[in-house]
Amino acid sequence: MDYRARFEALITAAADGIVVIDAAGLIQVYNTACEQLFGYPPRDVVGRSVKMLMSATDQEKYDAYLDSYRMTGQHGAVSPSLETVGQRKDGTTFPMHVSLGEGQSPDGNILVAIIRDITERQNAQRQTQELQHELLHVSRLSAMSEMSSALAHEVNQPLAAITNYLRAAQRTAVNINDPAIVKVREILEKTLAQTARAGQVIRRLRDFIEKGETNRVIENLNSVIDEAMGLALIGAGDTGVRPQMEFHPRAPNVLIDKIQIQQVVLNLVRNSIEAMQETETRDLTVRTMIEGDFAQVTVMDTGPGLHPDVAGRLFQPFTTTKGAGMGIGLSISKRIIESHGGRMWATPNLEAGVSFHFNIPLSV
Repeated sequence: MDYRARFEALITAAADGIVVIDAAGLIQVYNTACEQLFGYPPRDVVGRSVKMLMSATDQEKYDAYLDSYRMTGQHGAVSPSLETVGQRKDGTTFPMHVSLGEGQSPDGNILVAIIRDITERQNAQRQTQELQHELLHVSRLSAMSEMSSALAHEVNQPLAAITNYLRAAQRTAVNINDPAIVKVREILEKTLAQTARAGQVIRRLRDFIEKGETNRVIENLNSVIDEAMGLALIGAGDTGVRPQMEFHPRAPNVLIDKIQIQQVVLNLVRNSIEAMQETETRDLTVRTMIEGDFAQVTVMDTGPGLHPDVAGRLFQPFTTTKGAGMGIGLSISKRIIESHGGRMWATPNLEAGVSFHFNIPLSV
């Protein structure tokens, strides 16, 4: 088989679309994969301008690029790798990744474009972004819920003290018939009524927060954790963290609110990544296990561990070691896990770092 025959066999068998154009922008080679991508048979394409495969917007950009190429003989006007929009024979468009290379043929300069349809990749990215937005929304709602609950608890104590003081003042003034004191007693009664009303509002708020409904379905916990890890590790490539996932071979099924559990995993993983920025060894292990009637998740890091002053109140609201942290992430996470019938706890590692664990009842 001669060189040309080998080249044509390679072009024909390629999984990606391959288009070769000359210096005038006319298509010289158009392989089978391109036919599947664009819907044109080769006879409708070869010898015609490559612009017919582009969207209207990119056609205008290509004209400017081709003018530059003709003047300079170089294709530096565009990146050798770019994402753009292709147009099919039926007029529909699709996103595509194009890799460009320059070459020589007996007839002069040529450009080789390797084309890949990235519709599925962009759909996956969009779904990931939507899930991130949903997780962020749930996280904010949970943060507001936790803060409201904590504030309600804190405000309830001074309200109780105010009520006691008001009643003591009533008892002191009960037998005094001075007109001014009688007026004071009336004011005290109205103040007590409003204080009691404030207490009822706070109790209703706490009841509403604690009895909030969630959307729970049976999920594969391994898949839920794997998806959450993909989100948690976005942007972590430059942190030096080495992630490792160890999933139980019998994928545990659990009845959960998927978004809430992923919120817990995101919080634990990102806490670990942040903590390990202070250490030389940065190993992150996420493990799923089955312990009796429960599925258990462990997030283990090699960070500095827990400070003794924090360890005893780790899951209390507004407890944090971060300069800019609010200290409600772990408190929210613990509340979520407990609402699922499980529990959350932390243990120090033998060598370095800390492990956070939570469990959830297996689905029957």
